[in-house]
Amino acid sequence: MSLHGEYVPSPAQWVRDQVELYESTGGKQGNTLRDSDMPVVIVTTRGNKTGKVRKMALMRVEHDGEYVLVASKGGAPKHPLWYYNLIADPDEVLLQDGPEPFPVRVRELSGDERALWWQRAVAAYPPYAEYQDRTERLIPVLLATRTS
Repeated sequence: MSLHGEYVPSPAQWVRDQVELYESTGGKQGNTLRDSDMPVVIVTTRGNKTGKVRKMALMRVEHDGEYVLVASKGGAPKHPLWYYNLIADPDEVLLQDGPEPFPVRVRELSGDERALWWQRAVAAYPPYAEYQDRTERLIPVLLATRTS
């Protein structure tokens, strides 16, 4: 399964390289964050302004077949651009955790549900807690649920 349209790789070379390696090996390589042992997934979405296909590697935070996507941007003052793509079109998203991507529906979490998934995210990737301390914004937590 894929999103149709022109693919525009990330402006960051390391992201382009990681996505290409992950996809070309069916997730056997490029499946951890840079030189760490922390697993990632590939998320494919459509640009909310350009309509072009975008891909990024995000930390793998999975529980019972659902995934959380944390829009931390390292604790920067603004949300990452991909967050706006997901909010604009939450039903046109693919997630790849292994050999093949699959469709997901994404929704932003709040309240107790956000708190539960935030704990899971920090357990999977402890720097998220530091990122929240660095910024005044509440870091968005989005849940990706398989649709097929």
